[in-house]
Amino acid sequence: MTSLPAGGDDGGSAADPEKLVCARCGTPARAPQPTWTCSVENSVRRYFCDRCSRENLRAIEGRLDSNWW
Repeated sequence: MTSLPAGGDDGGSAADPEKLVCARCGTPARAPQPTWTCSVENSVRRYFCDRCSRENLRAIEGRLDSNWW
């Protein structure tokens, strides 16, 4: 689950956490998931569960610029 960064709220009210769903298989995150992968594609954040991330690791790494590896 994600929320607005510190200081990014509107008028001091708590932001509702964003419900995360895997962009590939649709698995919902039941709690914060440190093992999930976040990808920014065409300026849109997409989250992938750990299973989909593992199954597609080669394709994910293949898109990285050479300065990342």
